[in-house]
Amino acid sequence: MKLAWTPQSLEDRRTIYDYIAHRNAGAALVLDELFSAQLARLVDHPESGRAGRLVSTRELVVHKNYVVIYDLTNAEVRVLRILHSTRQWP
Repeated sequence: MKLAWTPQSLEDRRTIYDYIAHRNAGAALVLDELFSAQLARLVDHPESGRAGRLVSTRELVVHKNYVVIYDLTNAEVRVLRILHSTRQWP
């Protein structure tokens, strides 16, 4: 499988990084590396996340405060959103 990012998910990742980096650059980098590591696992184990709240989606808790919403299309794991766990979704 291949990992693909939607424009919205890339924007989510940038926004999260910028928000945290404003307060603690080191923590922002550690969290961003955690996102990369956890999402890389999905390439080999695409169904490791729980069933999503929207049809045909899956959710992976990558940190106690962040959930990745993704779906599986053909040979891709497509990252749809990265959301703070307190945000209402959908």
